[in-house]
Amino acid sequence: MKNFVVKTIANAGALAVAVWLLDKITLTGDSTGKKIGTLILVALLFGVVNFLVKPIVKLLSLPLLILTLGLFTLVVNALMLLLTSWLADKLDLSFHVDGFWTAVVGGLIISIVSWALNVILPDGD
Repeated sequence: MKNFVVKTIANAGALAVAVWLLDKITLTGDSTGKKIGTLILVALLFGVVNFLVKPIVKLLSLPLLILTLGLFTLVVNALMLLLTSWLADKLDLSFHVDGFWTAVVGGLIISIVSWALNVILPDGD
């Protein structure tokens, strides 16, 4: 359970950095508390998408992953971020990613920051 909380906090922090760095990834809200709540919900949604959908997409795109020596992972991460944005819109959360290339850069930022936060933050081990 502690590992789940740490990963969710890391995802929320990584999403916050992406929102802060990229103008086309938006998180709107009236107050800071509402933005933080929305960010945590989007991080949970992003975690669920990465847990359920990403393995299937990676398996189906395995030939492209091998052909590009893993660089196609950037496209897979961008698609997961776009799917999260679409689901957030359907769930009436104020998180939006505008465009594929923004999602590629955002996915790269989220991957790097999430990795760094997972190294820093303690887990259940």
